[in-house]
Amino acid sequence: MLRPGKLLLLGGTAAAAVACSGKPQTKPNIVFILADDLGWGDLGCYGQQRFQTPNIDALAQNGKLFTQCYSGTTVSAPSRSCLVTGTHSGHTAIRGNMELQPEGQFPLPEGSVTFFHDLKAAGYTTGAFGKWGLGFVGSTGDPQKQGVDQFFGYNCQLLAHSYYPDHLWDNGRRVDLDISGPYGSGVYAPDLIHEKAIEFMTSAAKEGKPFFLWYPTTIPHAELIVPEDSIIQGFRGKYPETPYKGIDDGPYFRKGGYCSQEYPHAAFAAMVTRLDDYVGDLVRQLKDLGVYDNTIIIFSSDNGPHREGGADPDFFDSNGPWRGYKRDLYEGGIRVPMIVSWKGHTAPGTQTDLICSFWDLMPTFREIGGGESAENLDGLSLLPLLEEREGQAEHDFLYFEFQELDGRQAVRQGPWKLLHLDIRSDSPRYELYNLESDPGETTDLSSHRPEILASLKAIMEREHVPNPAFPVLKGE
Repeated sequence: MLRPGKLLLLGGTAAAAVACSGKPQTKPNIVFILADDLGWGDLGCYGQQRFQTPNIDALAQNGKLFTQCYSGTTVSAPSRSCLVTGTHSGHTAIRGNMELQPEGQFPLPEGSVTFFHDLKAAGYTTGAFGKWGLGFVGSTGDPQKQGVDQFFGYNCQLLAHSYYPDHLWDNGRRVDLDISGPYGSGVYAPDLIHEKAIEFMTSAAKEGKPFFLWYPTTIPHAELIVPEDSIIQGFRGKYPETPYKGIDDGPYFRKGGYCSQEYPHAAFAAMVTRLDDYVGDLVRQLKDLGVYDNTIIIFSSDNGPHREGGADPDFFDSNGPWRGYKRDLYEGGIRVPMIVSWKGHTAPGTQTDLICSFWDLMPTFREIGGGESAENLDGLSLLPLLEEREGQAEHDFLYFEFQELDGRQAVRQGPWKLLHLDIRSDSPRYELYNLESDPGETTDLSSHRPEILASLKAIMEREHVPNPAFPVLKGE
């Protein structure tokens, strides 16, 4: 399989084509890279010490690093639903990772409005390359029914557990892959998806139209596997290892199970390194195409780090200073890295402690495209902040919920954080933390600050709007 750097062979003639096209373009291109289960502490610019991420760190050096950005919620599908629709998890259509047959997840409903729709209306060519998980092919959540001009990758999150799948999807066409050899010897899906994303940018740049590339990579979601050419040889032997015994045959092989890995620490480091290579490749391609100076690059992760498939977030300090992991509503499950690099607009090497979340991206993109905000969005445009001008609105609160594990809710308001846990169990409970004095959420103040508890509890009760159309909520 080609190493990411070699994929740049696609771009040489395209840059000349753009330069000669004579088509003016004023709206910026947008490249939005979304990692899968990448923790706050998995990047050098957020404190990672055991491996390096120079290309992602360069985005922070050339742009703005967010210290208080939150995902939509703590697992993939509802977090992405919040992201693409500009709604928080108490309002969004998809409330959990609900598998449906024959392949895919509970779909975005008919009539949904996504940031793809907004950007298409603003004249953008839209593409999504990676993991979708918002509706199987042909359903109401099919990417092409949600404003995506070109999709390539995994439609189904469960099948995206395998990095060597038997097929991917090119819009509505199934692309079968050769799996005749030993597992790990065929097509590494992220490489192929990356190659298709490069082709999309090249084609869009040739046309002279603004483009929106959503790049929801599967890395570093378990399983832990990476081609030998991806520096795993350099990491093997560097860390202590406990081999992971996974699923290497049977009905769940390539259908949700995670393969065995003798060197899980080395594999994880090599996977994030490969993702960093992809990021560097995307930036170089933008420069070769002559469009880098008019492109916004955003990098984030869909939720906190996982502990599956041999992953060891404690060893890598993946959640940084925060308590909790994926599926938790503690900070480690929902506080995520976010970096925005936009030459000539966003000041390089800056940080912001603005409290924001995924549902702020849709109104931001809408304003960038020239549209107006809508009352049915929970988000606030971040454009004033990104353009270093006054007038940035701030949230009064952020609300989160998670429908699995007996139900969980959280509210962040200023320094205060209230959690409602084990909601559907026989012993539901509240926990209250002051993140300013106790960022690790170690001291529950719920019995000491009843007035704060009551105020945040009222927000929880108001912001959770039941969605009987989603199966998990039936019978509530």
